[in-house]
Amino acid sequence: MSSIDTSLPDEIASVADSGEEQRLSKDVIFELLKNRRRREVLAYLLEAEETVTLGELAEQIAAWENDTDVAALSSDQRKRVYVALYQTHLPKMDDAGIVEYDQDRGLISLADNADLLMMYLDTDTHRQDRWDRWYAALSVVGAALVTGAFLGLPPLSAIPTLGVAGIVVVAFFLLSAAHVVTNRQQERTVDGKLSRIK
Repeated sequence: MSSIDTSLPDEIASVADSGEEQRLSKDVIFELLKNRRRREVLAYLLEAEETVTLGELAEQIAAWENDTDVAALSSDQRKRVYVALYQTHLPKMDDAGIVEYDQDRGLISLADNADLLMMYLDTDTHRQDRWDRWYAALSVVGAALVTGAFLGLPPLSAIPTLGVAGIVVVAFFLLSAAHVVTNRQQERTVDGKLSRIK
């Protein structure tokens, strides 16, 4: 007899029963995220960006948990994770609309509600854009161009130093405008996701 808890918390069960796949409560989100294996499932699926098999998912999570390579795993290590994913974690995530889990075929992919959990995870994909790098690069290039024009280096000697400085200022203006537009788009996206949280 298995000692794994296969019951759904009331909050997740109510999502599964209601058919409200577009809205999740914070209780459901944090219930799903509190388990490390479920967070690892999300991380793996986000990285894979495609449908994966239960076998490959279980192997990778077992390798992460045992701090080893997939090839070095024992059958017990694989089986322990496989059974827990099969019986508990993936059904809960499927019922909450986080993953699409075809239990008969052993196929898993991210579902529509997955983005609601991704906001709470520290992943490369959801890390803020590094605008500081663009500004630093433009500063270095701009300083080099203005210095080159000031020193009269070809081909910059053909353009007045003030003209080169003006070009650099316009480049900063355009970069700042792109930054503002991108931030507004991200704010609308986050607001849209937050509106789906009860």
